[in-house]
Amino acid sequence: MAIHMPRIIHAKRITQQSSKIPKGYVAVYVGDDKKRFVVPVTYLNHPSFQHLLNQAEEEFGFHHPTGVLTLPCTEDVFVDLTSHLNRS
Repeated sequence: MAIHMPRIIHAKRITQQSSKIPKGYVAVYVGDDKKRFVVPVTYLNHPSFQHLLNQAEEEFGFHHPTGVLTLPCTEDVFVDLTSHLNRS
């Protein structure tokens, strides 16, 4: 059974269409494999998402070596969170 998440754009589809991130979205990298997700910037204001951002700051600091926004959680946790945010 597939889970449909219209507000999350998977990186593969973005790269096929364009290498640019759509206006109003931000790319984040999640999990051990650093899978790329493109999510609406409105998610950044949600308390649960801010908790992940605080964890990222604690783990990586502001000077992350790769220069990308990496969230310290599993893909499953991230998908659960974003699914919840999609319903809100």
